[in-house]
Amino acid sequence: MEIRALIADDEAAARSRLRKLLATYPSIVIEAEAHDGLAALETIQRSRPQVVFLDVQMPGLNGFEVVQALPPEELPLIVFVTAYDEYALAAFEANAVAYLLKPVTLSRLQAVVARLEQLVPKPAEVAQEVIRASTVARSRSQPLQHVLAIQRDRYLLIPLAEVCFFRVEDGVTKVKTCDAWYRTHYAIGDLEARLSSPPFFRAHRSIIANLDRVATISPMFKGSLLLTMKDAQHSEIQVSERQSKRVRELIQL
Repeated sequence: MEIRALIADDEAAARSRLRKLLATYPSIVIEAEAHDGLAALETIQRSRPQVVFLDVQMPGLNGFEVVQALPPEELPLIVFVTAYDEYALAAFEANAVAYLLKPVTLSRLQAVVARLEQLVPKPAEVAQEVIRASTVARSRSQPLQHVLAIQRDRYLLIPLAEVCFFRVEDGVTKVKTCDAWYRTHYAIGDLEARLSSPPFFRAHRSIIANLDRVATISPMFKGSLLLTMKDAQHSEIQVSERQSKRVRELIQL
């Protein structure tokens, strides 16, 4: 049995040491490495490793923020790796499989690998797991609590209450708060599925708006509506006739 793994640590020496130690276990296959939290998040979403050896303190996003940004159905097994024992309780509250203190040793790693070999599905269990995962993915039962956003070299967790609307521009989903724009890595369809409605609703193909952040609603031609938002720019969002019916239902207009 092979276990596909990702090592995420901002220290190259730490990644190299852990890779060498894991090389003694034929079941562990290191498919990728990440040097910061955002790279770890992107690699997890793209490659879907079965386990992530995740440093806690990394630039941008720390290890806990990486876990928090992933929907439950995309979350791999997490082994936190850190030089500090103060994060142990938080790690297990985040449902980590294990917590390794640096410097990692073979004796400590042996027990972790043995546990991973028990937890990763055997080939005969894969079909059943795929069915379960697809069912969970379809249910989209876990709503977002915040938005992971990017601004220059910083990564922010924005509470949904501060979001005015999301807009897709040139294939990138951006989030507009009261006074700023931020980039995100969400697909607009995934956002729609994971945002509570109300207050969020799909105004049209490229926009999801927050009704709690609407200042005024103006009737337009052919039954459409014009929303003026409560951001600093008083952004306007035109809602199609079909979606306007949904708005009227949500606000009981």
